[in-house]
Amino acid sequence: MKKQALPPTYLLVSLLLMLAFHYLFPIFRLVPGLWVLSGILPMVLGIGVNIVADRLFTQARTTVNSFGEPTILVTEGVFKITRNPMYLGMVLVLLGVAIMLGSLSTFLVIPIFVWLITVRFIKFEERMLADKFGSKWLDYATRVRRWI
Repeated sequence: MKKQALPPTYLLVSLLLMLAFHYLFPIFRLVPGLWVLSGILPMVLGIGVNIVADRLFTQARTTVNSFGEPTILVTEGVFKITRNPMYLGMVLVLLGVAIMLGSLSTFLVIPIFVWLITVRFIKFEERMLADKFGSKWLDYATRVRRWI
């Protein structure tokens, strides 16, 4: 089986692209002056959401690996708000970095990241969860949105 990059790699590449876009193609200064510090809030929130979701997986003794087989469907805590809190947390980190860099070009990376994560990971994970948990997954998926 071909080894595939995991979501943290996509996050890292996205962060590097944001830096490159900011310094090479800043386009327009969207966030002025000290307002860039407001990017700390979504970054901290995103990291927090990831930590909380990871702990819930650990407590449930199920895998956090995108290609691992889950042993239980986690639907409590942050999973009541979004089916993908870890990916949402990554998006919040990217949003925070984009705000802190302040240039319009950095924000262009975010929708591309969301699309890639959805296509490369979420759709696969959802098929796997549907196969494994059947009606329990379908009930959860109808109650809780994919992102927010």
